[in-house]
Amino acid sequence: MKALILSGGKGTRLYPLTFTSAKQLLPIANKPVLFRVIETVRDAGITDVGIVVGDTAPEVMAAVGDGSRWGVRVTYIRQEAPLGLAHAVKISRDYLGQTPFVMFLGDNVIQGGIRHLVRMFLESDYDAQIVLKEVPDPQHYGVAELADGRIVRLVEKPREPRSNLALVGIYLFRPPIFEAVEAIRPSWRGELEITDAIQYLVEKGYKVYPYIHTGWWIDTGKPIDLLAANSLVLEELEPRVEGYVDRDSALEGKVVIERGAEIINSRIRGPAIIGEHTRIINSYIGPFTSIYHHCEIINSEIEHSIILEHCRIEDIPRIADSLIGRRVVITHSPIKPRAYKFTLGDYSQVGIL
Repeated sequence: MKALILSGGKGTRLYPLTFTSAKQLLPIANKPVLFRVIETVRDAGITDVGIVVGDTAPEVMAAVGDGSRWGVRVTYIRQEAPLGLAHAVKISRDYLGQTPFVMFLGDNVIQGGIRHLVRMFLESDYDAQIVLKEVPDPQHYGVAELADGRIVRLVEKPREPRSNLALVGIYLFRPPIFEAVEAIRPSWRGELEITDAIQYLVEKGYKVYPYIHTGWWIDTGKPIDLLAANSLVLEELEPRVEGYVDRDSALEGKVVIERGAEIINSRIRGPAIIGEHTRIINSYIGPFTSIYHHCEIINSEIEHSIILEHCRIEDIPRIADSLIGRRVVITHSPIKPRAYKFTLGDYSQVGIL
């Protein structure tokens, strides 16, 4: 079996972070989401991985390389524009050949992996198996309708959903999917929709079955979702200390201190993770916080936030529910008259009390 991971798209909902970075490389609990997807398919026994890339191809390729660090073989497939998930399948036909494959959106995080799902599919005679999840707001997703245990209808973002089963972004296919992607036409968005391709399989009598996922799943396409996924993954971490913690500091709950990090006269309350070569000095780091590598936090408090690499935060009383990009500096200015001073890029958001 092969894997097809989709890592194109512009990530507009995550601006300004994705002006300079691929959305799939944003970290959850200090590990890029794309790396987590690669590990998920690797852990399911899949070693041949195709990654569909777009405008951010150079950055993705530099970060992932040939896949050898995960024990997989990576092939890159260039998509000239974000023309839909079914289009990604269409352009990957030469790579996939006649092999069954799992397609996985590169910005999704799922609990529990897919090993059982892959084994089930390979032992079946299904032509397609679609991972679904019960959600409270199905109108925002592709929605599946079931009958007698099979998928009978798919609707993309229906105004009045007839079920609460959303497409998660993980699909297992056999070669009939190529017939489907060749047969369908672009939607009103100008994209080849994977829901249309799956509906074609249903209408042509192919065996299309659901797999209803009972664990958590999050599409990390928006800042609030990124923070939610970060919290869920942090709760599953095993605590460990690979850096330095001085005698005046306290670690409470599930806390990970990565290699080269220093904790000085500070309190870290988990679940939390402190990245490599980050220094926490005279500070409090609260639950559900990830601080990436080479940061410096001094005389500050941070909770329920993601801080990306090479940031410096000093003399800030309280930061919460925040997503802070690379190389950001936030400090208290001693210069009078007292005022807030900002240098912010396009699409930035600041909340001030």
